Order: sequence, then structure tokens, then C-alpha cells
Amino acid sequence: MTGLHPDRLLPAGEGARAIARELYEAVRALPLFCPHTHIDPWVLAEDRPFQDPYQLFVESDHYVQRILMSQGLSPAQLGLAGPAGVTAASPREAWRVFAANWHLFRGTPTRVWIEQQLVEVFGLDTPLGPDTADRLFDDLSALLATPEFRPRALFRRFGVEFLATTDAPHQPLTAHEKLQNGDWHGPVVPTFRPDAVVDLEKPDWVRSVQQLAEVADTDTSTFDGYLEALRIRRQDFIRLGATATDHGPVHPHAARAADRVVRDLYRRRLRGPVSQDEAELFRSHMLMELARMSVDDGLVMQLHPGSTRNHDRAMFRDHGPDIGADIPHPVNFVHGLEELLNAYGNVANFTLVVFTLDETTLARELAPMAAHYPALRIGAPWWFFDSPGGMRRHRDLVTETAGFYNGAGFNDDARCFTSIPARHDMARRMDCGFLAELVAQHRLDLDEAHEIARLWTRDQAREVYLPDRT
Repeated sequence: MTGLHPDRLLPAGEGARAIARELYEAVRALPLFCPHTHIDPWVLAEDRPFQDPYQLFVESDHYVQRILMSQGLSPAQLGLAGPAGVTAASPREAWRVFAANWHLFRGTPTRVWIEQQLVEVFGLDTPLGPDTADRLFDDLSALLATPEFRPRALFRRFGVEFLATTDAPHQPLTAHEKLQNGDWHGPVVPTFRPDAVVDLEKPDWVRSVQQLAEVADTDTSTFDGYLEALRIRRQDFIRLGATATDHGPVHPHAARAADRVVRDLYRRRLRGPVSQDEAELFRSHMLMELARMSVDDGLVMQLHPGSTRNHDRAMFRDHGPDIGADIPHPVNFVHGLEELLNAYGNVANFTLVVFTLDETTLARELAPMAAHYPALRIGAPWWFFDSPGGMRRHRDLVTETAGFYNGAGFNDDARCFTSIPARHDMARRMDCGFLAELVAQHRLDLDEAHEIARLWTRDQAREVYLPDRT
């Protein structure tokens, strides 16, 4: 690594590249609007220093873990706790493993993000590798121990104007209450993510519903009480600034079931397990209920379907979720969302932002649907497609049918706090390159391209997630 090339990710052709440079320069320093992240709110509520570079770059990031494990490295070698009797590597040892295998990240967005963090966030241009592992570990650790690299200082330096975390309704919102009532008033808000109390297949569902009853101070022994507890918690989230909900069903299927069937199913699940088909019926029904609640209270409804979670059963058994064994699968939005969009797709105060891990749905399903239903917005490239290629394909597949104005702006989906500016920068470069090629082809005027670049960078996300603010 000998520094970052100023034209990285911009078009290769000189004509389009010159236009992209101009567009990028105009949006490069705009504030960062982050409507969906997995940042722990306690990091900012307590201004916790990051422990070390291992914790920041490896332990918290499944993008890193999955690439390393794909080459036969064990979770223990990566410092991840597992079964009794298996000793996990220390942070420094695991960092050495990461550095020794840095070549595995060639061509991936992870390499782009991490190199940009090292250079632009930490001011280090030492190439990452086996010979520099200890030096970088020590240099980064020393920087992380200084006031300038505490989370709140970085938040201000990054120019974050809005950041939403992802939070379960059955858990207290203590960190967000501390943020609201403390002496630091960064614009950090919760997002209502009810999967843990909606998915009947989760082994701890009953306990989660009991916890929901406790935090909502409402009896959830009946289905009506359960719905009321969800409504109460949504209001709790709204009081703390929430603007959106977030839902991660396996399939994007929303359909109402008969009341007596749902009530009976809810009662039976409180007493014991139900079938997979019954759990799917309940999830589908609850998407309709939760959409109705969004119509009532104005929270933007985000839908993230299409992932087979914990595909590696032994890995899940020994190490738990979220270490890289989640795999995309095909989905059907046309039929899955038909009932929901017929009910609410033309309702003025309802917004549904849909993300997909099935790229085949972008041009065939989502773009035509978003080009018809006023309530539907297409989310940014997500997870496996949060990458230069994924971003470019997304624009190619969506724009000609849905145009520029039916998206929801950029969404960094960050877990690693210091990766936030790098993720936004990648999207800004790719979008400016896409628009520059349209200008070079005389399909778009330059002044129009400047307008769209700003829209995609910041204004569209604000329009979707903060519709009543300027």
C-alpha cells in the first residue's frame, strides 16, 4: 500500500473519468447520513475506546471472518470463542493471522474499506502483511488509546449527521436514553427490529415475548396483548427519535390469516413448538400487522429478506450466529408483497424500503413495482452486493425502469465503526462514475448529473427517513 489513488473506482476512460472527478469533488465532503447500521449504541453512549485493532477490524466484522474461514482457518485461530476446551487466539495472535492472510482480500470491498481506514482515519500507509503485523497492531493500539480516536471524536470528524442503530423491542433502550439525556447530543436514534418476537422458530421466542411484556408493562399472554405491547414499544422508540422499523424474514411474504387461526397459533406457541409452516404463516401475518402499524405511526418499514441464516449448522452450534455462514437464496417479491402493496402501496404516509440479496429481482420485479407503487422504495445494494460491482449492477438494473427517484439513498449497514466513511466514499465514487458515463454518452446533462449525485449521496435518504425535516 503506497497511498490511495485519487481516481480509485472511477471510470477507466479518460473522458468519463474527468466528469466523474468533477461530480465526486462536489459530493465528496457532504455529511454522512446513516439510516441503518449495526453499531452498538453503547459505544457512543459511553464513548467507549476501541480495545485494539483486532476488536475493531476482525472480531466485529463477519465480512472479514468469512473470507478467512473459507480458506480453512478456524474460528479459534481468529480469536473467536467456541466449545469448551478449545483455546482462542489472543487478539495479537489473531491479528497476525489476519495480516498473514491479507492477500485473500484482493479484489474485495473489504480491502478497499480497510486500506482507506488505515490511511485516511489513522494516517498510516504501512502495507498490511505478516512482516508489519506487530508494528501496525502497536501503532493502531496507541492511536486508539488517545482522545482523538474515541468514538464521539471520530463521529464528529467523520461528519455524521444522522445515525440509526438496530434494536430489539424486547430489550431496554438504556443506551439511547443515556444518549438523549446526557451531555452529548449526537443525532443517534434506534430502529425497531422485532424479528426476535415475530419469528416463532426462534428457540428463545417465549422468553423474548416475556421480556417484551416487562419492558412494555403489558400482558402478552394473549395475541391482542402482544400487539398492544408492540405498539407501546414503537412509541417508546419514536420518543427516542426512531424513524424506521427493520424486518428480516426468510421470505418476503405478507398475507393475513384468519383471526382465530393466528390467536390459536399464538397460544399454542406460548406452550410449546409449532411447525415450520405455522411459523411462516405467523411471520406473513405479522408483516401485515406491522405494515398497518407503520401506516398509523409513520415509521418507515424496511424489509431485508432473502438470507438463509446459519447455513453451517456446526458453526452455529459451536459459535453462534453472525460469523459468516449466512447465504442468499431466491425470493419472489411480486407475489410475496402483492397483498401488502394492494393494502398500503398507495397510502400517502406509508413508506416501504425493500432490500434484496437476489439480484435477479431488481430489474424483473422491484424496479417495475417501485415504478408503480408510491409507497415502495428500492434499498441500496446490501451485504454481499455492498461492493463496487454490486453498486454498478444495481444502478444498471434499476435505473432504466425505476428512474433516479424511486430509491432510498445510500445505506452503509456498518458494523465496524471506522468503516463508515469508507463505505460512503465507495458509494459516492461508484455513483459519480455511473452518472459520468451517462453524461459522456449524452444521455444526461452535466447539471442534471450534479443534482442526481447529491440526491443519491445524501438528500434521498433524508427525504425517505426524515420526510418532515429540511
